[in-house]
Amino acid sequence: MSFAPNVYNRQFWMLCLSSFLFSASFNMIIPELPNYLTSLGGGEYKGFIIGLFTLTAGLSRPFSGKLADSIGRLPVMYFGVAVCVLCGFLYPLVATVAAFMLLRLIHGFSTGFTPTGESAYVADTVPLEKRGAALGMFGLAGSLGLAAGPAIGGEFSRYFSLNALFYCSSGMALLSILVLSGLKETLSSPQKFNWGLLRIKKHEILEPKVMPPFIVMFLTLFCYGAVLTVVPDFSSSLGIANKGLFFTFYTLSSIGIRFMAGRASDKYGRVTLLRISTLVMALSMVTISLATDKTWFLAGAVVYGIGTGMNSPTLYAWAIDLSDPAHRGRAMATIYIALEAGIGIGALAAGWIFGNHLDRLPLVFQVAAGLCTAAFLYVMLGKFPKRAEA
Repeated sequence: MSFAPNVYNRQFWMLCLSSFLFSASFNMIIPELPNYLTSLGGGEYKGFIIGLFTLTAGLSRPFSGKLADSIGRLPVMYFGVAVCVLCGFLYPLVATVAAFMLLRLIHGFSTGFTPTGESAYVADTVPLEKRGAALGMFGLAGSLGLAAGPAIGGEFSRYFSLNALFYCSSGMALLSILVLSGLKETLSSPQKFNWGLLRIKKHEILEPKVMPPFIVMFLTLFCYGAVLTVVPDFSSSLGIANKGLFFTFYTLSSIGIRFMAGRASDKYGRVTLLRISTLVMALSMVTISLATDKTWFLAGAVVYGIGTGMNSPTLYAWAIDLSDPAHRGRAMATIYIALEAGIGIGALAAGWIFGNHLDRLPLVFQVAAGLCTAAFLYVMLGKFPKRAEA
C-alpha cells in the first residue's frame, strides 16, 4: 500500500508511536491494581479503579480542548505526559485506600489532555481527502497500546517488583513525548498561558457543531462499557477459561478493518460508513445476546470488532470535518467526552441490569443492541450540516 509522503511522513509515524506508548503506559498497570488495592485494605472498591480514572478524564476534556485551541497542541500533550510520569512515581508511596483513590483521580487527567492535543495535531497536518485513513491509522496505534499495555505489564510483573512496574509506566510515558522531539506547534499565534483560561464558560464545554458525531459516539460506546463489565462473567458461564479470549478476537478483527474503513469514509462519505457500522454493531450485540456456546460468542466478538473498527475513525474524521478549525481542540474534547460518558454509563447500566444473575446477561446486550439501532436510525434519517471547511 503506498502512502502520500506529505501525509505519512516521519512526523506522522512518530505521533502514532507516541500514541501507542502513552496508551500502553497507563494501561500496563491495570492488571496489578486490583491486588494492590486489596493489599491496602480496599478490595471492595475495585470498581473504582477504572471509574475514577475515567471520571477525571471526562471532566478535564473541556479544559484540554480550550487550552489546545489557545496555548497550543504541544503544551497540552506535554502536561498530560507530565501527570502520567508523576503518578507512576507516586503509586509506590501510597499507603491508604483514600490516597490511592485520589491518585487515580489525578492520573485520569493525563488521558484528558495528551490524546486531545495529539488528535488535534494530527487533524491540523492531514488534508481532508486523507483524513479518515490517517485518523484510522492513528487511532489504531492508540488502540494497540491499550491492548498491549496489560500484556506488557502482566509479563513485566512476573520478573520484577510492583514498584518497578510503576516506574516502567512512568518511563514509557516519558518516552512517548521524547519520540516527538523537534515537533513544531501547528496552532497559529498561540497565546501565553494565564489562569483565566481555566474559567470554562457554558458554551466552551461542548462544541455544538460536532453534536451529530457526539450523539452517535455516545450511543455506540454504551456497548463497550457493557462489554468491559459483563464479558468476563459471560465467558465463564460458557465454560471459556481465558476470560480475555473475547477481547483477543474483538481486537484482531477491529485492527483488520480499521484502516480500510478510514479510506472508505474518505471516498464514500462519513455518514455512509456510519450507516453500515452502526448496523453491524447492532447485529453484533444481538449475536452475543443469543450466544449459547463459545462459537457464537466469539463470532459476536468478531462482528463487534468489525463494527467498531469502522465506527471509530469515521466518527473522529466526521467531527473534524464539521468543526471550526479555530475550535478543533474543543471539537476533539467533545468527542472524547461522548466516548467516556458512553463507556461509563454503559458500564454502570450493564452492572445494574446484570446484578450477578446469569440469566440477565442477554438483556444487557439487547439493551446495547437497541442503542446501536437508535444510532443507525439517527444516521439514516437525520439531515446533517456540511463540513465546516473545504
